[in-house]
Amino acid sequence: MMMLSNNLNTYLILGVFLLIAGIYGLIQHKSFIGMLVSTELVLNGAGVNFMAFNRFLAPDPAVGQVITLFIMGIAAAEAAIVVSFILAVFRRYHSIDPNEVNELQG
Repeated sequence: MMMLSNNLNTYLILGVFLLIAGIYGLIQHKSFIGMLVSTELVLNGAGVNFMAFNRFLAPDPAVGQVITLFIMGIAAAEAAIVVSFILAVFRRYHSIDPNEVNELQG
């Protein structure tokens, strides 16, 4: 009996599920925090796919790991920038609801 976790398709399905959940969350969430979490899901789905291809198909195992580390660094930088943006919007408008933030002059 073959283990389910030793199959490339299992990891690709997990990555696609994370990608779809993230895109759905970006469309449906009504707050900036929810959109940030959804963006992180999209990036994690890409990271899972890179690591899966790295494990099963790459001749050099370091390539997928380095790309995944870059994705994690980009996700951390993106989270820091978005959190600072959310704090600035909250201080100005006293809300983090994107529908209430309709004036972006300043």
